[in-house]
Amino acid sequence: MAPNPLASLRVSRHQIPAHNLIPNTSIQNKPLLHYHAAFPPASITASAIESHLTSVGVVEPQWRFTMYSTTHFHSTAHEVLCVSDGKAKLCFGGEENSGKVEKVVEKGDVLVIPAGVGHRLLEDLTTGGGFQMVGSYPKGCNWDMCYGKKGEESKVRSIGKLPWFTRDPIYDDHGPALEV
Repeated sequence: MAPNPLASLRVSRHQIPAHNLIPNTSIQNKPLLHYHAAFPPASITASAIESHLTSVGVVEPQWRFTMYSTTHFHSTAHEVLCVSDGKAKLCFGGEENSGKVEKVVEKGDVLVIPAGVGHRLLEDLTTGGGFQMVGSYPKGCNWDMCYGKKGEESKVRSIGKLPWFTRDPIYDDHGPALEV
């Protein structure tokens, strides 16, 4: 399974201000990226996504799951989420953040979430539930869980040292992750 052609891809980019102890995009100034319908929804499966990600070789697929309903972020890795089933409303940046971004994502969409960007599931919009994603992280990176609480300050400072993508996790030598 190949992604939809890059020339027809619609991408949303969002800078999200820091809020309380959630840094969002303030440290590296890399935007949250939403690749709308990057994969053809009719033929997509979690296995096909994992196979594609493995063939590109930028990130390693590590789990299949929904998104946690508690705002969290990662300080040790950027995250690539590929929606493999269903539809959901997600919140990025923290619920009380006036600069937050709420998005509806659906099967075939891809999210590139910079380290530090708070995110959570607001609502599974799939009939009967079943919203699922393939979660991936850059090769060699182990992800952690941060919640914007006191005591995480040293983890937050480490975000500035993380390298950004030198190849797009979906489109390889070209793609939106390289244009930020």
